[in-house]
Amino acid sequence: MKEIKLRPLDDRIVVEPMEAEEKTAGGIVLPDTAKEKPQRGTVLAVGPGKLLETGQRCEMSVAVGDEVIYGKYSGSDI
Repeated sequence: MKEIKLRPLDDRIVVEPMEAEEKTAGGIVLPDTAKEKPQRGTVLAVGPGKLLETGQRCEMSVAVGDEVIYGKYSGSDI
């Protein structure tokens, strides 16, 4: 796993997307233009959690190294 210098704020996380599939289940090789944006990845960094009105932080339910699934149009590329 790569070491990164990013520190997410609040309830944000940094995810490294997994590689897009090169072939279909039937063995057909996909060109780059046909590959879809990955929706699975590995958590590289986790913020401290959302700051609540009480001043406490809500604990994050993911940790560095976890494999996660996210929405097709979620997040921002960095």
